[in-house]
Amino acid sequence: MRTLVILIHPNFGESIVNKLWIKALEQSPERYFIHNLHTAYPDGIIDVQKEQELIETFDHIVFQFPFYWFNCPPLFKTWLDEVLTYGWAYGSQSGYKMSNKKIGLAITAGIEEKEYRVEGKYNYTLEQLLAPFEVTFNYIKADYKGFHAYYGIELDSSVETIKNSIAPYMQFIATV
Repeated sequence: MRTLVILIHPNFGESIVNKLWIKALEQSPERYFIHNLHTAYPDGIIDVQKEQELIETFDHIVFQFPFYWFNCPPLFKTWLDEVLTYGWAYGSQSGYKMSNKKIGLAITAGIEEKEYRVEGKYNYTLEQLLAPFEVTFNYIKADYKGFHAYYGIELDSSVETIKNSIAPYMQFIATV
C-alpha cells in the first residue's frame, strides 16, 4: 500500500512543521508519494486530467495544508472545484472514481487547540470547521478517515515540540 500525500502549502519554503513532516515521509519513498501542488502548478493552472489519473492510481490519499482564515489554501479549493468533476467524481454516469478511496487531512494550525472549542475564542471545533471537506468526500463516496492537526505553531515553535509532532503525524498517515 502506497499513500499519496498532496501537499498544498503556498509558503512551503518558510514552513517549519510541514517541512519536517514531508522530510519524514521522504525517508520511505516506497510507502509515500508526495505531490506538491504549488510546485506542480506555480501558475495555479491545474492539469485536471493529470490530477485525476494520479488520484486513480492510489487508494490512500492525504491532503496536507496549513489551516488559515478557518479554511484551506486557495489552490486546494481550486483543485477541489476543478478535479472533482461531474462525470468523474460524482454523477449517476460517473462511476465515482474516488469511491472507497481512503482520504485524510493533515493540517497545521497557528491557533492553540483550546481555542478550537465551542467554549473557546472562536466558538467552533476544528472538526466542525472541517465539516465541508467531510461532506465533500462523503458526497463523492470516498472513505473519509478524519484529520490530524498540529496546533499552536504561532505560540510554540520550539524545536522539541515540532520534532515531537512527527510520530503522531506518521501514525495518522499510516491509518489512512
